[in-house]
Amino acid sequence: MINFELDEEQKLIRETVIGFARDEIRPYAREADEKGAVPASLLQRGWELGLVQGIIPEEYGGSGSEHSALTGAVIAEELAYGDLAIAMHLLAPRLLTVPLVEFASSALKRSLLPAFCGDVFEAGTAAVMEPRFDFDSSAPATVLRRDGDEYVVSGAKCYVPLGSQAKHIVVLAGLANGDGTVHPQAVVVARDTPGLRVGGREKSMGLKALETTSLELDACRVPRDHVLAAGDERAMRRLADLWHVGLGAMAVGVARAAYDYAREYAKERRAFGQAIAQKQAIAFMLAEMAMEVDAMRLLVWEAAWKLDRHEDATREAYLSKRYASDMVLRIADNALQVLGGHGYIRDHLVELFLRNARGFATLEGLAIA
Repeated sequence: MINFELDEEQKLIRETVIGFARDEIRPYAREADEKGAVPASLLQRGWELGLVQGIIPEEYGGSGSEHSALTGAVIAEELAYGDLAIAMHLLAPRLLTVPLVEFASSALKRSLLPAFCGDVFEAGTAAVMEPRFDFDSSAPATVLRRDGDEYVVSGAKCYVPLGSQAKHIVVLAGLANGDGTVHPQAVVVARDTPGLRVGGREKSMGLKALETTSLELDACRVPRDHVLAAGDERAMRRLADLWHVGLGAMAVGVARAAYDYAREYAKERRAFGQAIAQKQAIAFMLAEMAMEVDAMRLLVWEAAWKLDRHEDATREAYLSKRYASDMVLRIADNALQVLGGHGYIRDHLVELFLRNARGFATLEGLAIA
């Protein structure tokens, strides 16, 4: 039986993140979008919450809390409620630290994790997506092959958050099996590895405050222990599930933000002597939006709950991300319609919510639970 009640620690974390998103992130959302950058002071205050350090074991310098996909989903939703691009920037280091904590050798953990336990924001990232119309995360075109005591990585990636800042990157590649088939495999590549080239900043419709770049990997050689859970296809499915749950949770946050904005506007906007929220067409639209937000969250939490129990959650994780990707766009579009012409101008945040929501249908690996 799924327990829909957060434990006391999760409730405390949620309340802390809610306050931070409300008081720190939301007021900077428009400025960050216009300037294309997150203020350094905001990043530092977010870092001090310990959302990255909290899942790193004490022996590597962290706080020692056990990694929980449900806790990660709660954090992702609440930060994205403030602003999606800022949330992805703040949580980008987890794209590296979560796979390290879950799948890396003790030696690799000792080498890389302490850097994320300091007092200053440390960038980390993952390179999942590829510049191909037929990209499939279960069959990446980027190639990983073994050569003696090393592995060689070759391929191209796009939409890599903080690609020019992160010192280490989790790269999703395809590793050949002995029978000729290929399965996805995560490998940690240092940014200064010979053959790795970081492209310029990509220009996108949304997520303007989040730097994303392309990567080219030309026969990049990495040590054997940089391959995470080598040959363990179940571990790689779990990693993909964590990516899906993370993005699904962020979609819930954006959808909820759009719904709340539209609801409050409808309460205040008056037409023909009454608030438009009392008009049946608007009231029904808002009710459907509220139901969809709750349904999105339940799917995400179910997948996260199964991941925390180390059960097979591939179906639930995929469905949660797929449903959330559809619903966040519909809810953001409906929010814009509630505002009418005001929804199209930049005086209101719903146009930002809609631009950010558009990306969920195609983005992979930009968040993790």
